[in-house]
Amino acid sequence: MPFIELESLEKVFTVRVRGNAGLFRREKREVRAVDGISFAVERGEMVGYIGPNGAGKSTTIKMLTGILTPSGGRLRVAGIDPARERTRLAQRIGVVFGQRTTLWWDLPLKDSYRLMHRMYRIPDARFRENLDRCVELLELGELLDVPVRQLSLGQRMRGDIAAALLHDPEVLYLDEPTIGLDVVSKARVREFLRDLNTSRGTTVLLTTHDLTDIEQLCSRVMVIDRGRLMYDGELSGLHAVGESERLLMVDLERELPPITDVPGARFVRSEGPRQWLAFPATTSAAPLVAAVAAKYPLLDLSVREPDIEAVIAKMYGGTREERRESLR
Repeated sequence: MPFIELESLEKVFTVRVRGNAGLFRREKREVRAVDGISFAVERGEMVGYIGPNGAGKSTTIKMLTGILTPSGGRLRVAGIDPARERTRLAQRIGVVFGQRTTLWWDLPLKDSYRLMHRMYRIPDARFRENLDRCVELLELGELLDVPVRQLSLGQRMRGDIAAALLHDPEVLYLDEPTIGLDVVSKARVREFLRDLNTSRGTTVLLTTHDLTDIEQLCSRVMVIDRGRLMYDGELSGLHAVGESERLLMVDLERELPPITDVPGARFVRSEGPRQWLAFPATTSAAPLVAAVAAKYPLLDLSVREPDIEAVIAKMYGGTREERRESLR
């Protein structure tokens, strides 16, 4: 049985908008934030859940945690209906919302952790072990006595990640976990999450706009747009769907005319003796490299992988029906 299972999940909000009947009369309108999504996540998977603003990512996460009740469909996490047994489920999940904190604003960071120690009834030895591990790996030692309101966004994010893991959750929902972090801190958090998933088998569902998070952490990715699941598969599959290209940067001994006679490659641009060739991301670079080396005086070359952000942006082009058709 999948650890997380959604079947035709829906969430519809009723909003009031100004109508044509008059200045002070408002009409009701339904907004389908999640529109019939189905997927399953096995225990121990680390899955990227991505899409543009307003796509329905956060709404899905809130239903998975029991914060919101679905309007239709079926949802189970570890065999539990989140909306019906939210308290029971809370012992088994951890949640990090990048824009909101679970920490107590006016208390030092360590006091927030002590309160969670009591709230989750974590055994003392287990609490100390988990806290020491998080403090070391996320470098929180100098922040434990600082009130949460005085922490920077990046510091608070690391504090929130630690807080979500103190009770050893079986599944961790991360909504923009690296927002506000510098390059070094992002790398540290990614390594921490990778170790958590590998060493403890924690299931992770990650939503983010930083696609480097997805590329470095997730082998599986789901793309959601306007409440519907547009793609579910391996990260490499996105490149096939989006017809993305890799770039071969070629350094020649001297400046030469554009390389246009190598099968499977497309000349992009040149700058002195350096030229850029594009080729499909789904094909191997080896034949192309061999062909270039056989025909041209080659000094050096390198391959640049496709930008997944550009692939997804291309998927979002056109109508929703056209995008869904392109993914079949």
